[in-house]
Order: sequence, then structure tokens, then C-alpha cells
Amino acid sequence: MAKENLPMDIEKTVGFLLAKAYQRACLIFKEQFEEHDLTPQQFGLLGFLWREDGLSQALLSAKSQIDRTTMGGLIDRLQKEGLVVRKTDPDDRRAYRICLTEKGKALQPVLTPIAQRAQEMFIAKLEPQEVETLKSLLEKIRT
Repeated sequence: MAKENLPMDIEKTVGFLLAKAYQRACLIFKEQFEEHDLTPQQFGLLGFLWREDGLSQALLSAKSQIDRTTMGGLIDRLQKEGLVVRKTDPDDRRAYRICLTEKGKALQPVLTPIAQRAQEMFIAKLEPQEVETLKSLLEKIRT
């Protein structure tokens, strides 16, 4: 019997395994960040801004690989929480720069250790070299 006629072992496919790993990562993140009421995507945007405050909304969208419509909603929520503000881009009046507020800046030393702990929990079963291999493979897949 030809192999292509057999049913797929869905649980062994890369897509399934990646989806389940992502779900586990999100669950760990949500448990660790429960008291801060942030989604993984919102934390990610804060992370980009902690490294480089005042990014344009378009550049933030490109860096995070989040579509512009979704990005707008994420920024709206962060703005509602008082963590960021939109400022008109001095070089392009049609564009906005996303700037951290003092409250948003103050969260960095609080949230970074929580994120590191969540990351450590997620990869706890892997050896350091396995982590590096995994990151390298995921980089190849995502581009």
C-alpha cells in the first residue's frame, strides 16, 4: 500500500506540534502574567518599545510581524491602559510614533523577570544546545 494513501498521523506533524507548543507557551505566559492583565502580544510590543521607544506604528508592525489592523487594536489597548501614547511623526504627519508613558517604562524591570521565568518554565525540559538548535530551526521556518 502506498504511503500517501495512509491517514496522516496528525499528532506527529510539525504544524500540530508547533501549535501545541505555542498553546503551552501562551498558557505559561498567562499564568505568570495573570496579575498584570497583558497578552503575550502586548508584552511583545512593550518589549520592542523598551529596546527602542518611539517606533512608528508601521515599523512596530513589521518588527513584530503583526498585521496593521491587529496592531492598531493592540496599541489601542496599551494606550487605554496608560502604557503608551501615539504621537504624530514629525517626519510624516500621516504616521504615528508609539511612545512609552512613564507607567509603561516603569513596567520593564517588573515584567522582564516574569517573562524570563515563563521562558525558563517553557524550555525547562531542553538542554542549552537543544534550545539553540530549536531557535535556529524556528528562524529558518519563519522566514
